[in-house]
Amino acid sequence: MSRALPANTSCPCESGLAYADCCGRWHEGPRHLQAPTAEALMRSRYTAFVQDRLDYLRQTWHPDTRPGTLEPNPAGLKWLGLRVVAHARQDADHATVEFIARYRLAGRATRLHETSRFVRLDGRWLYLDGEFPE
Repeated sequence: MSRALPANTSCPCESGLAYADCCGRWHEGPRHLQAPTAEALMRSRYTAFVQDRLDYLRQTWHPDTRPGTLEPNPAGLKWLGLRVVAHARQDADHATVEFIARYRLAGRATRLHETSRFVRLDGRWLYLDGEFPE
């Protein structure tokens, strides 16, 4: 079950915008799934992880690499923040976004550092896969 946010709440992706003006645009309404850049999609996916929006995560995952099922956040998991380190567009349909997401589980703080690859398919950016820098 997803955890809804009030529209005027600061967006969990730490863009500095209200949720409704940031990731909420891509999660709700007529522009659903239409994030205009790979970075916007990555931010909206982070926020979807925070909210357990498994449907959005599946719909924005490339069909060639999408897992069969996704599990909700484990009990006690708290997402702490996101920092975009770098983003680059290789061409019109390929981009990378390097980020660090922080979370706490069972009292232990952890950092997820990933360089994600995105592909634009039929006009929509999709998450393809990621690598974990050393």
